[in-house]
Amino acid sequence: MAGDDVTRTLAAMGPRLRLVRERRGTTLAAVCRATGISPSVLSRIETGRRKPTLEVLLQLAKEYDVALDELAGTTPAPAAGPRSTARHGFGEDKAVLPLTPYVGGLHAHKHVLPAVAEPPGRPRQVSHEGYEWLCVLYGRLWLALGTQDLVLTAGDIVEFDTRTPHGVANAGSAGPVEYLVMFGPQGERPRPRTLQAGF
Repeated sequence: MAGDDVTRTLAAMGPRLRLVRERRGTTLAAVCRATGISPSVLSRIETGRRKPTLEVLLQLAKEYDVALDELAGTTPAPAAGPRSTARHGFGEDKAVLPLTPYVGGLHAHKHVLPAVAEPPGRPRQVSHEGYEWLCVLYGRLWLALGTQDLVLTAGDIVEFDTRTPHGVANAGSAGPVEYLVMFGPQGERPRPRTLQAGF
């Protein structure tokens, strides 16, 4: 694996580990109790502020019952079995494509949620440190943000503190949903700037 590939793989590792954990409906604290990994270490790994060691990856692969290749994203994940409608939202088939090659700081990912055959139940919500900026590229995205339910379409942008419980799902059956996420694990956020004529 070339140096750039290693860097990209490590940059995507944290979000992928968090997605696998959320997919299994378990908390960071529960994983730490089961594996003996420090909560601060696992939190920093999931938010991209720390690179995971091989020992940690082996412990997590065993706890999540997945292959190391799947955690690293170097082979396609196995096809998911039938999904529970109530659990769709951090769905088993969600694809996360890293767009920033570095670890830590403000980073971006493209997310793709597959088409659904029927309307899902309300997305399962999670909360964690950080700040998120989300932009829908295609389709209809259901965002459950705290007690609010928003249906976002192409071009819609929303930003929020990720300590607010949040979850997403495909809100329509016409096709997949594609959206961009910029995430600041320590609360970093994009800084919009308006340029005036002549600059």
